[in-house]
Amino acid sequence: MKTQNRAPDYALPGTIAIFGSGETSASGRRVYDWLFRRLSQPIRVSVLETPAGFQPNSALVAGKVGDFMCRHLRNHRPTVDIVPARQRKAPFSTDDESIISPVVEANMIFLGPGSPTYAVRHLHNSLAWHTILACHRQGATLVLASSAAIAAGARALPVYEIYKVGEDLHWRDGLNLLGPYSLSVVFVSHWNNTEGGSELDTGRCYMGRARFDHLLKMLPPDIRVIGIDEHTALILEPAGESCRVIGRGAVTLLSRGREDVFAPGQTFAITELGPFSNTEPQCGIPAGVWERVRVARHRAADVLIPQPPQEVLSLTGEREKARARADWAASDSLREQIIMSGWTIEDTPDGPKLDPP
Repeated sequence: MKTQNRAPDYALPGTIAIFGSGETSASGRRVYDWLFRRLSQPIRVSVLETPAGFQPNSALVAGKVGDFMCRHLRNHRPTVDIVPARQRKAPFSTDDESIISPVVEANMIFLGPGSPTYAVRHLHNSLAWHTILACHRQGATLVLASSAAIAAGARALPVYEIYKVGEDLHWRDGLNLLGPYSLSVVFVSHWNNTEGGSELDTGRCYMGRARFDHLLKMLPPDIRVIGIDEHTALILEPAGESCRVIGRGAVTLLSRGREDVFAPGQTFAITELGPFSNTEPQCGIPAGVWERVRVARHRAADVLIPQPPQEVLSLTGEREKARARADWAASDSLREQIIMSGWTIEDTPDGPKLDPP
């Protein structure tokens, strides 16, 4: 008898959503709504400050995302924790377990605006990043926007260093989120940006087509580039081996001189991104981090999901006996008693499922 949505021994990774921009816009709300509908209640979101950790107002930057979710997705009743993991080897460190602790119980983790290279520098091989990976591999949804999206690739585009400071064209090593799945990809947000108007080409994340063509030639030939338009998200389902485009724009895939464009609403196989293969869940994650996350997520599920009282369990057992003898009148009467007790019951192939009030 299935009586609750107890956290299982997760073996399947969660969803990954990559925003081109618009994470606090009407198009972003549509993406979150789509994601929240696929999560079990209660929804708990951790928003990390890390990508903007160099800014004195990084808490405000992250807080705007949390406020957006709480205001515009009230029907899902999300609880949002702002996680002040701002830098390495300093107060609010990305290696401080007490700072990272809210992440382990989240079923959605968000990282967003800031600097791609700063995010890589302060997350790579950190406790925060290992914890994020462990949570995602154990079923949590991972949402990356703007700078965090760029940082997650096998290579990261140093946007500010080139566009603002004037450094020569180059790439930096990224966090390589999809590397364990045998995918070698680069994420480029703001793909269709037009802020420069007619005076300056700011497409391709402010690089412009001409400069970006030179940047493409600097990448190893096996790397695929994923360009995500503004107000658009690419949804990756590693467990289902599929991808989906949600939003106002498209997703562009560049591979060995070929360009494929996927329109809003379109779905496609994850193998379009490369020779996808499932990874061992603990790949690249320290054993201690994996176990700490596993225990915490099970404990959170037990605490947050009410247990059916003995009376409801007894009624459910009696109803199963009635169904077994095809006494449908008694079965319906017992269902009504269960509902009157504040619980709902659903018949599934695995047996009755009780949902809390």
